[in-house]
Amino acid sequence: EVLQNHVLEAKVFHTEYGTGVAILTGAHRFSLTTNIDDLKLRRMPEVPGLQKPPSCWAVLSQDRVTIVLLAVGQDLYLLDNTSCSVVVSEPRRVSVGSRAVCSPPHSLAGPFPCPPAVPRAALQPPALAGRSFPLLSHGQACTAGTPGPILARGKEVRIEWTQEASQEIFKIASMAPGALLLEAQKEYEKESQKADEYLREIKDQKLLPEAVSQCIEAAGYEHEPDTQKSLLRAASFGKCFIDKFPSEGFVRMCQDLRVLNAIRDYQIGIPLTFTQYKRLTIEVLLDRLVLRRLYPLAIRICEYLRLSEIQGVSRILAHWACYKVQQKDKSDEEVAHAINQKLGDTPGISYSEIASRAYDCGRTELAIKV
Repeated sequence: EVLQNHVLEAKVFHTEYGTGVAILTGAHRFSLTTNIDDLKLRRMPEVPGLQKPPSCWAVLSQDRVTIVLLAVGQDLYLLDNTSCSVVVSEPRRVSVGSRAVCSPPHSLAGPFPCPPAVPRAALQPPALAGRSFPLLSHGQACTAGTPGPILARGKEVRIEWTQEASQEIFKIASMAPGALLLEAQKEYEKESQKADEYLREIKDQKLLPEAVSQCIEAAGYEHEPDTQKSLLRAASFGKCFIDKFPSEGFVRMCQDLRVLNAIRDYQIGIPLTFTQYKRLTIEVLLDRLVLRRLYPLAIRICEYLRLSEIQGVSRILAHWACYKVQQKDKSDEEVAHAINQKLGDTPGISYSEIASRAYDCGRTELAIKV
C-alpha cells in the first residue's frame, strides 16, 4: 500500500524499543513501526470518512502502547492497534490563555456555561483513561506528563486540566475561602465596606490561612499576568490579618512566576506550565536557554534567583566563551579581548577548557591568548 499510494507525511518518534516511524499514505491510512532496526510496518485502523489529510496528527507512546492522535476538522480521533475512537465526545473544558471554558461536542468556539465538574476519566475513552498524552507541537508528546499547547495551522490552543485551587476560586458563585478573599481584596480597592464583610466571613470560619494559600497556589497555574497579580494581591492582603504567616511560599511563587513569564514571552517561546517548570528544575531550564544561546536571559535569571556563581553565572559564561571561540568571523584578537572583558576574574571558570575548545577549532593563537 505504501508503494502504491506514496507517502504524504512521516513522523519519527522514540519508544523504549528504539526509534520508530509513522507514515500517512495517499490513501489517508496510517502505518507505523516502533523500531526501524526491525522494520515491521503495522497498519492502523481506518478513520471513518477521512477524505483528506488531517489538519494535524501526532504519535504518542507510553507504557509500550503506541497510538496515533489526529484532528479532522473540529474532531479528535484516536487510533490504537484495534480500533478508531473519538477522543472527546462529551462537553470538554478548554483553557484558552488562562481561563477555562466549556465547549459542546464538535466545537471549540465560544464559551458556554460550565456544567458541574466532571471526573477526568469520564472525559476520556477507555483507551486513554488514566493516561496523559499532551502535545507540545506537531508530532511531539509532552514527556513531563502534564498538559501543554497544541499547535495547529499556526495557532496555539492550550488544553489542560484546571487545577483544584483555580476551580474553587473561579467557579460560579463559589464560597471557597480563596474566592471570598479575592472578592474582599477587590472590594477593598473600591473602598467598599463589603471587604470587611467578606473578611469577617472567612475569619469566623478560621479559614484565612487556607484562603491565602489557595490564592498563592492558584496564581501559579494562571497564564495571564493580570490574573496572577490579582491573586497575589489577594494573598498579600490576607496575610496582613494573620500573625506569623510564613512568607517563604509567597516569595517563592512570585519568583517562579517572574521566571515563567519571562520564558513565556513570544520572543523566547518556552510556554512551560508551572508543573512542568517544577519537574524540569531551574538547572535544566538554564541548560535549555544556554543551548538556544539565550545567555543574557539565563544570566538575569541566575542573578534574580541568587544562584551560586558556580551553579549559575560562571557556568553560563563558560558556555558563552566556548561558543565565542567558534565564531570564525571574528579575529583572534577580538575574541580574546571580548572573553577577557566579559569573564575577568569570575570565579569557577576554567580558562584551560576554553583554550582547549579554541585549539580543537584549529585556532592555536587564540588558545594561547586565552
